[in-house]
Amino acid sequence: MPGNATAPDRTTGRRHARAAAGTVACAALLLPLLGAAPSAGATDPTDRLQRAFADAAATYHVPQSVLLGVSYLQSRWDTHDGAPSVTGGYGPMHLTDARTALAQASHHSDGTEDARGDSARPAKIPTTGVRTTEVPRDAQLPDRLKTLPKAAELTGLSAEALRTDPAANVAGGAALLAAAQRGLGEPLSADPADWYGAVARFSGADDTATAAAYANDVYDVLHTGEERTTDAGQRVALAAQPDLAPDTGQLASTGLRTVSAAGTECPKTVSCEWIPAPYAEFGDNDYGNHDVGDRPASQSIRYIVIHDTEGAWDGTISLVQDPTYVSWNYTLRSTDGHVAQHVKAKDVAWHAGNWYINAKSIGLEHEGFLAAPDTWYTEAMYRSSARLVKYLATKYGIPLDRQHILGHDTVPGPTTSTIPGMHTDPGPYWDWRHYFELLDHPFKRSAKKDGGLVTILPRYTANQPVFTGCVTKGVPCDAHGSSAVRLYSDHDTNSALIKDIGLGTAPTDNVNDLSSRASTGQRYAVADHWGDWTAIWFLGQKAWFQNPKKQPTAVDASGLVITPKAGLDSIPVYGRAYPEKEAYPAGVPAQAVSPLPYRIPAGQRYAAGEKVPGEYFYSVTFATDSHKVVVGKDQYYEIQYGHRVEFVRAADVDAVPSSH
Repeated sequence: MPGNATAPDRTTGRRHARAAAGTVACAALLLPLLGAAPSAGATDPTDRLQRAFADAAATYHVPQSVLLGVSYLQSRWDTHDGAPSVTGGYGPMHLTDARTALAQASHHSDGTEDARGDSARPAKIPTTGVRTTEVPRDAQLPDRLKTLPKAAELTGLSAEALRTDPAANVAGGAALLAAAQRGLGEPLSADPADWYGAVARFSGADDTATAAAYANDVYDVLHTGEERTTDAGQRVALAAQPDLAPDTGQLASTGLRTVSAAGTECPKTVSCEWIPAPYAEFGDNDYGNHDVGDRPASQSIRYIVIHDTEGAWDGTISLVQDPTYVSWNYTLRSTDGHVAQHVKAKDVAWHAGNWYINAKSIGLEHEGFLAAPDTWYTEAMYRSSARLVKYLATKYGIPLDRQHILGHDTVPGPTTSTIPGMHTDPGPYWDWRHYFELLDHPFKRSAKKDGGLVTILPRYTANQPVFTGCVTKGVPCDAHGSSAVRLYSDHDTNSALIKDIGLGTAPTDNVNDLSSRASTGQRYAVADHWGDWTAIWFLGQKAWFQNPKKQPTAVDASGLVITPKAGLDSIPVYGRAYPEKEAYPAGVPAQAVSPLPYRIPAGQRYAAGEKVPGEYFYSVTFATDSHKVVVGKDQYYEIQYGHRVEFVRAADVDAVPSSH
C-alpha cells in the first residue's frame, strides 16, 4: 500500500471505544456445552454474548461448544461494531453479505513503488491505469460470500439485524450450522463429535482440503478451549475438551470437490493449491513476472514478507497470472484460510520493492485492506498464515522475529529516491502480537530493568492511537485496536511528531505515514526515561512514547546493539546490503553501494540483527545462463533504524551487548 492511498468506499459500522482485552479466569463462565443459558437473575452486562451463544444453541439444537468454536475461528468472538471484514463478513459468526460490503481496490497498481526493486532494470510500475476488483453480480458470487442472506431466510431475522446485532448474528450462525447438519442427513446431536461435516460445510469452502483444514482448526479450538474479553468488552469462555474425537468420515458425504496440492510447497496442516505465476518472455527481452533462481543452494532465504492484497481474492489471483506484471509466492484467502502458491521458493518473486530483500525472501499476500480498519482479518486466515510461516521458517532456517518476518511496511527503500513510494501494508491494524503467539514465538520481557533495549508490545485491543485518512484525507479513522505506538520529539503528546527526512514531508497521523510509528515486536535501544515515558533511538533522533506501568506499551529486552566506532562523528545507513565494487566478476555490472539520506550520530545505539555479507543476484535476462549471485567481503548488520529495517557496514560500527 503506497503512502498516499485511502480506502475505497464501503458500508462500514461506526466504532466506539472498547474495554481493554483481558483474560477471563472465573470458572462460572464455563457454561454447559449445550443448552441452558445463565439463570434469569443473571444481569452481568459483560455476559450478554455468552448468553446469546447458549440461547442460540438451545433454539437450533447445535452444541454450544461447536457454535463457540466456529465463531472463535471466524472472529475470535469479536463483533467489530457491525463493520464488515474484507470479504463482507459481519459479526462474531462472520456471516457474509458481499453485495453490501465487498470492497474494490488493488494495492499492486497504486503508488510509485517498483515491486521488483532492481535498479539494474527499468522500474516495474503499471502504466495502464488502476486495476480494480469489481463486485460481481449476486448470481456470480460463490456461496461463501452470501451466507448472511441465507441466515436471514432460515431465521426470519432481517439482514440489518444479522449485520449489527451480535445475538442475532449468533442465531444466524446456529441456523446455518443446523441446516448444514440436516443437509448431510445427520441428526441434531448433542455430541460435538457428530458435527464435523457441518462445520466443514460452514466454512464455505468448495473443496474437501480447505473444508477439512477449517474444521480441524475448529476442533483444535474445542480441544484446547479458549477464553477472552472481546473488542466489545464481552467475556466469553469455551471449556477444553481434550478427548473429543470428531467423526472426520463425514467429510466424504459433503459433496465437495477435490483439489490437488501437487506442486505446492505447503504444510499438510493447510489447504493449498498451485496457481502458477507465468514466467514468460515478451517484447525486447522483457519478461515476467518473476526470476528463475536456485535458492537456497545459490543464496539463502532469510526473510518472509507479510503483505495485504488491497483487493479481493478473485482479482488478486487474476493479477498474479498476468505475465507483464508482478508476483508473490503465496496468497491467503480471508473466509477460510485457503492458500494458493504461485512462485516456487527456489525462484525470486517481485513483491517487496527492494531487490536485495526480494532475492532473499518469500512473499505472502493476505486478502485484506490496510486503510480500512473496518475490513478486518479473520482468525482462519491468521492461523493458516502462521502454519505456513512456521513451515517455511523451519524448512529454510528463518528466525521467527520481526527482523526476519517483515511487514511490507518494514522493508527499506533501496535508494533515496525510492523511500517516499515504498508501500505501507499490512499497516497498523495487523495484529502482530496475536500472529506471533500463533507462531509459537510470543513477544515477552526478555531482560530485567535496564536491559538496554525495549520490545514494543501494546495490548492490541486497548491500544487505539488516532489515525486519519482511512476513507477521507484528514478525517479520523474509526477507533480500532492497533499494533502501533506513536513517537514524539519530547515526553509530551503536544510535542512534534518524529520526522522521517527520507520522506521529505512533515510528519502526520495519516494511516499510511510511518514517520513516527513503532510497531509491536520491534526492538529499539533505550535512550532515556521520564516518568511514564520511554525514549528510544529512532531515525537518528531521540523518540519518546508513552509507556505507563499500569498499561505498558513496551517491555524490557536485551541483545546486540551497534554504535558508530570511536572517532566517527556519524555513519551512513543503507537500504540494501550490496557487495563492494571489487566483488563483481566480468560481465556483471557493479551495483552502487549508495547510502540513504539517514545517518547514525556518535553515541546512538540501534538493535542489531544478523551480520551478513554484501550480496547481489544478477538476473536481467529471460535466459538463465547469465544469472549469478555475487557475494562480497564487506559485512553488514541489519538494524531496526526507524519503522523500517536498514543496514550499516560492519566496518563502521562496534557491536556490543545492549546492557554494556
